[in-house]
Amino acid sequence: MTAEELWQAYKEINPSIGDKMDAWAFGVQPDLLAQLVLEGTKTATASAYDLYAVDQEPLPQVGTYDIILDGKDQAICIIQITKVSVVPFQEVSAEHAYKEGEGDRSLAGWRKVHYDFFQPYFEQVGLVFSEKSPLVLEEFQVVYPQ
Repeated sequence: MTAEELWQAYKEINPSIGDKMDAWAFGVQPDLLAQLVLEGTKTATASAYDLYAVDQEPLPQVGTYDIILDGKDQAICIIQITKVSVVPFQEVSAEHAYKEGEGDRSLAGWRKVHYDFFQPYFEQVGLVFSEKSPLVLEEFQVVYPQ
């Protein structure tokens, strides 16, 4: 199913969502992570604050909806963002790491995977990723399908 088709199906039961939609896939293992979201195991994600400025994109906002795509750009589900915060990498909590639902769900595992993920992106744009780099932490819930 395309993102547009899923959006229209949800719009029939929730017309207040409007026409503006944002569809995206996770950067690493999009199929696995989309499945974890759909199952309710993954209820959070993290992105690099500094890269929003580089890409000239707005920060996520509480209450907005996103369509999660798989690796083939097929729509898997619609989420609603329930919490957004900005914290340094070194201050990400074990609770947040667990909510991300990946690997062994430990903070140590989360830190290794995310440091290794963010560092090359920062290098590509001439920035340095460190323990003090701010991250945008999001929490969300699946709203469609339920």
